[in-house]
Amino acid sequence: MAEPRLAVRRKSRSSSDRKRSRTLVQPIAASSPVARKRPSSGGEGPPAEPLCSNDSEEDMFGDYDSFYGNDSLLAQVDDVEHKYLQDKNTNVKAAGEIILGNLQAGAHQKEQDSFSASENVIVLKSDKEGACQMRDSDPADGDQELTESILDDLPLSQLLYFEKMDELSSASRTSPVSKAGDECVNFSSDKIRGPSSFYAGAECRNRPTGSSSHSKCVLIKTESLKDHLKSAMTGNAKAQTLQVSKTKQLKEAVLSEEIFVAKKTIESSSVDIGPFYGLPSKVKDLFRQLRGIETLYEWQHDCLMLESLQQRKNLIYSLPTGGGKTLVAEIIILQELLCRQKDVLMILPYVAIVQEKVRGLSSFGIELGFLVEEYAGSKGRFPPIKRRVKKSLYIATIEKGHALVNSLIETERIDDVGLVVVDELHMLGEGSRGATLEITLAKILYTNKKTQIIGMSATLNNVGDLQKFLQAEYYTNDFRPVELKEYIKIRDTIYAVDSKTENGFAFSRLLDFKYSSNLEKADPDHIIALVTEVIPKYSCLIFCPTKKNCENVASMVCKYLKKEFRAHREKEKQDLIKNLKSIGNGTVCPVLRQTIPFGIAYHHGGLTNDERKSIEEAYSSGVLCLLACTATLAAGVNLPARRVILRAPYVANDFLKKNQYKQMIGRAGRAGIDSAGESILIVQEKDKHLVQDLVHSPLENCYSNLLLELTKGMQSLLLSLVGLKIAVTHEEVNNFMCCTLLGVQQQLLPKEKSLSEIIKDGLENLKEKGLLKGRISEKDHNSKCTLTITPLGKATYKGSIDLAYCNLLYRELKKGLEGLILESNLHLLYLATPYDLTLSCSPDWMIYLRQFNQLSAAEQKVADIVGVPESFITKKASGQAIRKNVDMAVVNKLYLTFVLYTLLKETDIWSVSEKFNMSRGYVQNLLNSAASFASCLLHFCEELEEFWVYKALLTELTKQLTYCVKTELIPLMEVAGVLEARAKQLYNAGYKTLAHLANANPETLVKMIEHLSRRQAKQIVSSAKMLLSEKAEALQEEVEELLKVPTDIPGTH
Repeated sequence: MAEPRLAVRRKSRSSSDRKRSRTLVQPIAASSPVARKRPSSGGEGPPAEPLCSNDSEEDMFGDYDSFYGNDSLLAQVDDVEHKYLQDKNTNVKAAGEIILGNLQAGAHQKEQDSFSASENVIVLKSDKEGACQMRDSDPADGDQELTESILDDLPLSQLLYFEKMDELSSASRTSPVSKAGDECVNFSSDKIRGPSSFYAGAECRNRPTGSSSHSKCVLIKTESLKDHLKSAMTGNAKAQTLQVSKTKQLKEAVLSEEIFVAKKTIESSSVDIGPFYGLPSKVKDLFRQLRGIETLYEWQHDCLMLESLQQRKNLIYSLPTGGGKTLVAEIIILQELLCRQKDVLMILPYVAIVQEKVRGLSSFGIELGFLVEEYAGSKGRFPPIKRRVKKSLYIATIEKGHALVNSLIETERIDDVGLVVVDELHMLGEGSRGATLEITLAKILYTNKKTQIIGMSATLNNVGDLQKFLQAEYYTNDFRPVELKEYIKIRDTIYAVDSKTENGFAFSRLLDFKYSSNLEKADPDHIIALVTEVIPKYSCLIFCPTKKNCENVASMVCKYLKKEFRAHREKEKQDLIKNLKSIGNGTVCPVLRQTIPFGIAYHHGGLTNDERKSIEEAYSSGVLCLLACTATLAAGVNLPARRVILRAPYVANDFLKKNQYKQMIGRAGRAGIDSAGESILIVQEKDKHLVQDLVHSPLENCYSNLLLELTKGMQSLLLSLVGLKIAVTHEEVNNFMCCTLLGVQQQLLPKEKSLSEIIKDGLENLKEKGLLKGRISEKDHNSKCTLTITPLGKATYKGSIDLAYCNLLYRELKKGLEGLILESNLHLLYLATPYDLTLSCSPDWMIYLRQFNQLSAAEQKVADIVGVPESFITKKASGQAIRKNVDMAVVNKLYLTFVLYTLLKETDIWSVSEKFNMSRGYVQNLLNSAASFASCLLHFCEELEEFWVYKALLTELTKQLTYCVKTELIPLMEVAGVLEARAKQLYNAGYKTLAHLANANPETLVKMIEHLSRRQAKQIVSSAKMLLSEKAEALQEEVEELLKVPTDIPGTH
């Protein structure tokens, strides 16, 4: 809570005064050149003279006319002073007022802006509590606006002094008698003097003052006003000119004060929190400017005011999709960064969402002074740089979040992270990624009890288990900003989902759309009837079971739409096709070329990153009104619609799960746009009973995947526990496992084995693989038997390598040392090709042979070294029988390496996908996976001294795979959200470096770059500024580290 006095002051001060808040300006003042002591000329010179005397001060103005001539400003000051102070009984305050009037007149006469008396008038006038007051009739007090404009031009030294005096004025008023004395002292010496007199001369000021008027006047005479004014000018002349405007400094001072107040508020246990949930009012303004959010929903306010949050307890909260969960998380994140001054980790499920969030929060970071760091794909530094001043918000995927937490535990910096936020908490129950998320959270809970964990999801059921695991409170609400109406369609009848009826469905209406016999055959599910009820005026999503089905539906719908649909935003649709053509280097997908003129497109994993981004932007802006998409869109970026249609209750060949169904229909209804959203599930008669169960059943439970995903789950956890020294005995490992979700759900374990036995088997397995050393007692699991990690084990967990492949990887890298062919990067690329993709690869043998024949002799030798002889490829291509035993995993891996090799040479996904007869989405996914795996491989090699040679090679290769563009575009593509097509546009427009982008004007960008909205331009500039700031901070940290004096220098103690 703010101190009562401060609260009253904030309330009583006018808005203009509030802008000039003074609470936290001391650091600025302290760094002012005038505020610092002047260095002595050498060694231990004579002590500095008291700052009360200016005799030793060099006369910087000499006989310069405008200041020291006969009618100069200082001369006038001298005359006026002598004239009105001759009589000892003259009221000091009146003298001050007359002098001020003359100073003002002198300033206007001379028009000396730099050293105008008006600046000094403001110094005298500013502090209404502690300074001499001027009469209402005084010209200087006649116009409030003039006063404020003068304040803006105040010299830095006086501005800082004024701020300090405003803060401490109440301390100088002890009694009516001493108040008069203080006013005189303040007037005659402090107010005119520079800030140096405040900081160094504090002792002078604090001396008790006498009450007699004689002593006051003697002081005034001894230290003439002229000398003090001249001293202040000297200070101003010496003060280093800052490039920052004073208005900006004042705004920063206000922000600093509010952060200070918020900090105090957060630390106190009171529920009555500051201007905006304990945050500066600027945060509220930023949400209004950047997000258009004027007020919070009632549930958001209630959630933020929860007692459990005030007490920093862990929290799980659950609301329907579109309810505004993320905003609550962002406010809690800002409280942690600004008020508690701790770093924050935010874990999101997908790379695209991480990049979207980095773009969205960079603007807040720039304005509020914290860093936003991306940990996704191959991006991220382990351990992160330890910042001196600014705090960091790490936005990470599940895998990168785990690696980040490991690095912080290893360097004993996990305490730096005050808050961890997990979006889509239900991911805990989803395969190997769920296992990784569980491991991450369990480690945080075990190693740092002070770190707060916030989890959110729209689809949670067995919350009790999750609460027990995370030691968390639970908040839920069924709020949706837009009402959702659920329907199912059987034949041409639409039923409303209604749990009150006997079979769960109530008749709603019949479809009113005339179908010809041809149309009935082409569209038996009446999709056209359903979409034409909403498009083009409103938006619509159709979720389809497969990628191919998405494209077929999009093609079929546009074939039977009326031509009027083409006229809707026709020019923008043509621009979109041109944009996609430039992305594909002259090629556009035939389906998109056909469907986009009607405002229709498909959205699935077969698109490249650039295509997907362009289509999402076009849909968000209303250029496209219908997307046929797969289930991945429901869990990905936020693209809501007026109506959501589920083409069938299947995802691929699997029947829909309740969680998936809820996520899909959750996209219906756009807050602030639609009054209601509606979902329609198309059902065949045969699936009617299954759909009844689906619609009315509870959400699926969330179960631990540590055992189901053995190498990425349990074994990976055991290895890192020993490696990080979290648990190094069987007993300690047992204790840790009880803190996992698996430990909470022990009743689900197979009856034949206890958790302790499963742990023992896992540890033995790691020993057999050569990843751990030590003895585990057979009989009583003796806790004294300590386990240690081997170098290979350490490299495996630090590189986040799947334990199923770590030994194979080691052997291949070792073999590479014997004869690594570096004529090209083919051999290195083979080592960096991900193992898990080889299982789904089916080579086209003719293409394989053709690509092999195009290699140089040295490159062909690579195939032989890794174990794929030319004869094998030739026989496969000609259909001959193969007698020789060849490892097909290696054959498939080399084929994928050929794809990557061609891609790095041509940097064109379209042409490569045609050459290898693969979908461009598959090629894009291969590239992304290879970049991520190369990054893991680099961390793996860094831990093994024998692989030193790979470090430099892999660093460069990771960069090439991450961006896969011409070298000159890489600096631009480092900015979150700038993909290849946009980077080319920016480069061609003259924005060639990060600095160009960081200093760009968003309005100019919008004019110069095609298909760039104002919002996107602002986000690009903010992201570039953030990245530049991060790099500058990193260099500064390096400098500080280099210059740091060691504490253990021999002979110093």
